[in-house]
Amino acid sequence: MSTDRPAGATMRAAVVVGPGQIRLDRIALPEPGPGQVRVRLEGCGVCASNLTPWEGPEWMNFPTAPGALGHEGWGTIDAVGEGVDQLAVGDRVAALSYNSYAEYDLAEADAVVRLPASLASVAFPGEPLGCAMNIFRRSDIHAGQTVAIVGIGFLGAILTRLASQAGARVIAISRRAFSLDVARRMGAAETIAMDDHYAIIEQVKALTGGMFCDRVIEAVGKQWPLDLAGELVKERGKLIVAGYHQDGPRQVNMGLWNWRGIDVINAHERDPNVYRQGIEEAVEAIASGRLDPSALYTHSYPLDRLDEALDATRDRPDGFLKALIQL
Repeated sequence: MSTDRPAGATMRAAVVVGPGQIRLDRIALPEPGPGQVRVRLEGCGVCASNLTPWEGPEWMNFPTAPGALGHEGWGTIDAVGEGVDQLAVGDRVAALSYNSYAEYDLAEADAVVRLPASLASVAFPGEPLGCAMNIFRRSDIHAGQTVAIVGIGFLGAILTRLASQAGARVIAISRRAFSLDVARRMGAAETIAMDDHYAIIEQVKALTGGMFCDRVIEAVGKQWPLDLAGELVKERGKLIVAGYHQDGPRQVNMGLWNWRGIDVINAHERDPNVYRQGIEEAVEAIASGRLDPSALYTHSYPLDRLDEALDATRDRPDGFLKALIQL
């Protein structure tokens, strides 16, 4: 079933045509197949994982598919495919779909999470919010622990809030004064400027009486923060890799990791059911008021300025945490 639309209806979609270049195409409106829904998008978050293809590595093929790279969309279902009976036209949803730099996108019905009426006017990039909930769950954080979070962007800020709410003492480490201010507002007990590798280690050592941290979450996705994070984990503690490390190989100090007997957790999920679980948990947390990420959406752009949004995500100007494309 779908809304009444004239034959030949079209939509706008962003196409990446080369490194750092986009154009807007007008293409045919896609029709949902069996088990799918079509979402009229209200917006889509901009993810740091877009930056490597945006730079144009050798393996990247241009032009991209219309709407490609966008995977943090939310909006209202306006058509459902055969066999879909748990969702209906008019439902407002967050969707795990992959061509959401566009006015519409298709999603599998089991990759869609309905948003309650209490969130009717709330921007909801479900995929990163769900990632934060899944990372927090896998981090196994409890009251009384000391948790260092390396990198306070959108993800690190949410994890700071969740960990502090759980009763942990959070040490936030980030290079920008603005980010450290955000971390304090989200509940960090201590903040450290990420500027000198060995000075940071000594500061954390002093703050923990020489014991270091029960949990360390690396949320940057670069070699140095990963090196630093390993140094901050206590004996038999846990290092959680939450940063996006897809721009090349990494080296690790296996001697240190081995000597301290630490557990290393790759917190990136690849099971769609777990992605969905994380989004459902985020819906509950935000609807209940336990989590409010609204202040973390710092920059908003229309679809025809997607290139500016991607550049800002790369360059991280002062005051930047998260960009949204608003449709």
